[in-house]
Amino acid sequence: MSVGRNRPRGYPLTVTLRIYDTVTRSVRDFVPRVPGKVGIYLCGLTVQSGPHIGHLRSGVNYDVLRRWLIHSGYDVTFIRNITDIDDKVLDKAVEAGQPFWAIAYANERLLAASYHSLNVLPPTYEPRATGHITEMHSLISELIADGHAYPAKDDSGDVYFDVHSFRDYGALSGQRPDEMLPPTDGVERAKRDPKDFALWKGVKPGEPDNAYWPSPWGRGRPGWHIECSAMCLRYLGEEFDIHGGGLDLVFPHHENEVAQSQAAGYGFARYWVHHALLNLGGSKMSKSDGNVIDLDAITALGVRPIELRYYLASPMYRSIIDYSESSLRESAVAFQRIEGFVLRAVERLGAVEPGSLPAEFVAAMDDDLNTSRALATVHAAVGAGNAALAAGDDGGAGAALASLRAMLGILGLDPLDGHWSGGGHSDDLRATVDALVALALDQRTAARDRKDWAAADAVRDQLKQAGVVVEDTSHGPRWSVGAGESS
Repeated sequence: MSVGRNRPRGYPLTVTLRIYDTVTRSVRDFVPRVPGKVGIYLCGLTVQSGPHIGHLRSGVNYDVLRRWLIHSGYDVTFIRNITDIDDKVLDKAVEAGQPFWAIAYANERLLAASYHSLNVLPPTYEPRATGHITEMHSLISELIADGHAYPAKDDSGDVYFDVHSFRDYGALSGQRPDEMLPPTDGVERAKRDPKDFALWKGVKPGEPDNAYWPSPWGRGRPGWHIECSAMCLRYLGEEFDIHGGGLDLVFPHHENEVAQSQAAGYGFARYWVHHALLNLGGSKMSKSDGNVIDLDAITALGVRPIELRYYLASPMYRSIIDYSESSLRESAVAFQRIEGFVLRAVERLGAVEPGSLPAEFVAAMDDDLNTSRALATVHAAVGAGNAALAAGDDGGAGAALASLRAMLGILGLDPLDGHWSGGGHSDDLRATVDALVALALDQRTAARDRKDWAAADAVRDQLKQAGVVVEDTSHGPRWSVGAGESS
C-alpha cells in the first residue's frame, strides 16, 4: 500500500511503523487519521470473574504498542472498556445471591490490580458499559430509523440488527453470511433471520430484577456488541485509528461492531489489530470452561510479575503462546540474566540514564511490533555488557546499560523503573526493609570476620526463608527479594 496515497496532506512525521491489519490481511503502513495523534480502543473484559493470564497478555501486548507509539512521538488516547452488564455477569450474580454491580466491581478491582502488578499503564479512560446506556439508545434509534434494526414483534422488548441490511457483513472475519451459525442471544422466532443479533435485550424471567433500564422499546439491558460501538463513538469519534482485541473476538463481536457502526454512517476503525491467544492444554484459556491460570497461581510458583510480563511480551503478539510451567520458568531465568547484568552494572557504575535505542531494536518494533526480534537485540546488549564488566571496561558497560534501559523501558521491563524497584510498597516501608536487611548483613559480615561460619550461614538461611537472597560479590554482599528486587 502506497504511503503517499494514505498520508494526510501536510503530515509532519515519517511513517515507519507497519502493522498487520485484520481487514486487509496484510501488514500496512500505519498512518493515523490526525497527524501526531493516535486513538486506540481495546476491548476489555467482561467482569463476571477475575482475570487470567490470557487476559493479561492482551493488556501487556497493547501496553507495548502504546509505549512504542508514545516513544515515536504520538499523543495517544487509549480507551479500554469494562463490560459490567452481561448474561455471564447476571448468572454469577444469581449464583452468589449478590447484586450484579457488586460482582462486576469486585472483579474490576482485581483486574486493575493485576494490570498494575504487570506495569500496564492505566488507560486514558476506562468506561463501563452501564455508564453509557444513553449513547446506546441513541445509536440503536439511528439504526432503526435507517432500516438496519428492528424491535421484535413479540412484545419482548428485544431489538435486533438486520444482518442482511448491511452489504459488507462478514468482511472483517472473511465469512459469508449464509455460512455463519446463528447467535444464541435471542429467541429465533422473534428475529427476521436467525443470524440477526441483539442490540437491546428485554427483561426475561429469572434474571435479577435490578438489571434493567427503561428504553423506548421496553425495560431491558444492552446487547454485548452495541456497548463498544457506542463507547468508541463517545470517546474517539466517528472514525479512529486502531481497534484491538484477541483473535477470538473477530467473530462475532468485532464483525458486529463494524456492521452496526458503519451501517449508522460512521467510518469506525481504520486498523484492526488482533493478538493471538494464550492456550492451556492445547485449547484457549477460558473462564467459561474453567481452563484458566491467574496471577496468584503464577506468583505461588515463585515467578514474579516482572518475569510474567517478560514471558507474555517475548513472543510476537500474533504468535500463539502454549502455556506450560517449564516454559514460564525458562522465560523467568532468561529475564533474570538481563536483570543480573543491570544490577551488577549499577552496583559498579552507579545510576546510568536510558540512552538511545539500537537501530536493530527500532527496526524490529516498527516491523509489526516484533518483540521476539527486539529481544534478540536486548540479549545481545546484555552479552556485550557482561563482557565489558569482565574486562573492566566501564565505558562499554555503561553504554550497554544505557542502551538496555532504553529498550527495556519500551517493553515495560526496566528493573530500575520505580514501579519494579519500589516493589509496590511505600517509600517508608522500603526504607524499613532496607535497614533491617542491612542490619542482618552486618551481623553476618561480623560473624564471617571472626570465622564463625555457622552463625554467618544461619543469618543467610534466615534471610532466605524470608525471601531475601544474598549474593557475595567483590564489592561485598548484595541482596535481592526473591530473584531480583535488588538494593
